[in-house]
Amino acid sequence: MSLPPLSYDPRTEPIRFLKEALLIPSPSGQERLVAQHFVRGMKAMGLEAWVDEADNARGVWGEGPLQVALVGHIDTVPGEVPVRIEGDKLFGRGAVDAKGPFAAFTLAVGSLPEALKERMTVHVVGATEEEAPSSKGARYVAEKIRPHLVIIGEPSGWEGITLGYKGRLLIRVRREKDHFHSAHHEPNAAEELISYFVAVKSWAEAYNIGQRPFDQVQYSLRDFRVEEPAMKQVAELFFDLRLPPRLSPDEAIQKLLSFAPPTLEFRFWGKEVAYKGEKDTPLSRALRVGIRKAGGRPIFKFKTGTSDMNVLAPHWPVPMVAYGPGDSALDHTPYEHVLIPEFEKGVEVLREALTFLATREATKLGGARPRHP
Repeated sequence: MSLPPLSYDPRTEPIRFLKEALLIPSPSGQERLVAQHFVRGMKAMGLEAWVDEADNARGVWGEGPLQVALVGHIDTVPGEVPVRIEGDKLFGRGAVDAKGPFAAFTLAVGSLPEALKERMTVHVVGATEEEAPSSKGARYVAEKIRPHLVIIGEPSGWEGITLGYKGRLLIRVRREKDHFHSAHHEPNAAEELISYFVAVKSWAEAYNIGQRPFDQVQYSLRDFRVEEPAMKQVAELFFDLRLPPRLSPDEAIQKLLSFAPPTLEFRFWGKEVAYKGEKDTPLSRALRVGIRKAGGRPIFKFKTGTSDMNVLAPHWPVPMVAYGPGDSALDHTPYEHVLIPEFEKGVEVLREALTFLATREATKLGGARPRHP
């Protein structure tokens, strides 16, 4: 199934454009239809646009030497939030995380002055599977373009600039042992896993003493299962760690194994290293200018979650921040919504920031032309 061209200009009806994106379900792995929606919107605004092999919504604007990448994500977590407007609130799954920030990217780029095309090339990427450990879309584009500056589309609030995200490690632990009568004085498989998780909590809490939230290890129990015993007892535990810059995933694995009994079986995946960017870069200066011109006061933030920033930073060692309208406290909730005035402010800030980069920074940072299919 493919969508027909848009019958309107998203720049004149931006809320309609975002609302239609929210009406298209796009849990991780099922993003192609919403990618088509964003592509037709970008085409309507004059961008070269297509859906690539990873189902990313891709757009390119301009042909100048300064290469800027705007990478948002168009997948969502499961769960329906009825799409509706109540007062100045637009509800829907993805309104904040993160179709809203990506729609703001496309609208800002689509409204840039034509005269700037000779100074800057903007790559717009609506990435797939960000909400899954695979980060399929970001990994696909990592080798396709070589930007000088990168903005990740995540909710920061229209006055906020996010400089860093924690790393991540996913852990599944399994214990299998011969079954025995419950009157026997020996911990069963489930009890052994519970004891191990208590040890993990104790380690993390001791590690975190005196540390601010961004520098702490966070743990979250995601699942605990016990199979009905026959000849064997089988129990599985699934949890994740959010890691500060001072602790890499491999170092965390070594620590987790150091106090684990040899009877436990482990699987580790979803390994992402924390990222912490600099406050004063051409990119952060441009966003500060945009926020102030829109009437706001810039605020720097560090997030305790993980985003495609963690995935792309090792590939693109350039100034990188995350920005987007919306309150991240609403991520994944049943009442996810974005304030319409905030969304409009976010578009304005991005447009001003990109204009500032093209007029003030292009000659300093310009380099090789991009590579894209």
